[in-house]
Amino acid sequence: MSRFSQVTYDATSGTAVVGSGLIWDDVYAALAPYNVNVVGGRVTGVGVAGFTLGGGYSWLTNQYGLTIDTVVAYELVKPNGDIVTVTETSDPDIFFGLRGGGNNFGIVTRFTLKTFPQGQVWGGLITITGLFIHKVATATANFAANVTDPKAGIITTYNFLLGEPGISQLLFYDGPTPPPGIFDEFLAIPFLTKDVSKRDFLSLVKASPSNVAYGQRGIFNSVSLKQYTPTILSAILNETVFWGSRLSLLSGSFISYDVEPFLPDIFSHGAPSAYPPVRNSGLSPFNIYFAWALEISDHEFREAARQSAAQIKSVALAEGQDISDLGTYPNYAIYDTPLNGLYGDNVAKLQALKETVDPTNVMGLAGGFKF
Repeated sequence: MSRFSQVTYDATSGTAVVGSGLIWDDVYAALAPYNVNVVGGRVTGVGVAGFTLGGGYSWLTNQYGLTIDTVVAYELVKPNGDIVTVTETSDPDIFFGLRGGGNNFGIVTRFTLKTFPQGQVWGGLITITGLFIHKVATATANFAANVTDPKAGIITTYNFLLGEPGISQLLFYDGPTPPPGIFDEFLAIPFLTKDVSKRDFLSLVKASPSNVAYGQRGIFNSVSLKQYTPTILSAILNETVFWGSRLSLLSGSFISYDVEPFLPDIFSHGAPSAYPPVRNSGLSPFNIYFAWALEISDHEFREAARQSAAQIKSVALAEGQDISDLGTYPNYAIYDTPLNGLYGDNVAKLQALKETVDPTNVMGLAGGFKF
């Protein structure tokens, strides 16, 4: 897919055609001279195609929706070899399926995305030691409950490294200077390292690499939450320490839990799509990521990811969060998540579409969740 690497900006239509073989770093760099941007990945090294076909949570999602909410056309190689341009009007059914339904309906070679004005941003990465995690938890809970500015975002990552828990704290504001009060609690916490400033968008994305465990074995899992409360954050810290101390003995090299609060109206920016299965309320994804070295430990790490997600879900349900109909984000979901756990009542429609578009199951040869 590396040859699908074009980025073409059209100022008249306010769109960019983006090749599916790119990473978002390349896209941001190509669009920067035009002072525009697209709704894409938040950390460096993330691929365009899989991210977009799974939904796409971005630093710009609070303002503009998921990445799929900004796609106006897909160039698609269908399983029978036909090359077509899929839009909401040319083929509404396939357009619906491609919006969060993964690679089930063919190979997407390029996306036409809406663009948005982009100037300087503010933010970056702060690392904080375990001694001050309680302060980070308070700041994170207060941010999630009280900050309604759609230009502001955070990712609070609980890590377990070198036998101790710690925090990697990402801050983002879509402007050169955030209004007073939004990030004050975070900035008052003593830190180990700090790289926060006014900068261009690509510089902020590169402040936090996503490939620190490149070449190792890994597993993701996820829970969709309505809110990050103090109780939830306390449970996440407990999981970090519990599993971090155990999995480190089994060649675990990276144990992390990503707290990602979003505004409750993020799904109002788009029309019905394969994912999320319902759009009448938003969600905040919670991501579990474990990396390890030895194949012999595969089972233990996969089971730990399942048990940890189940624990966080049970805590959320016990405190009254209504999360039963929230689809799990496909890009974070563990590999054997049932389809109805991702796509809800859309599963039957998507399975019928798959049968029509790909009756011989050509796309079954590819990875990912299959209808």
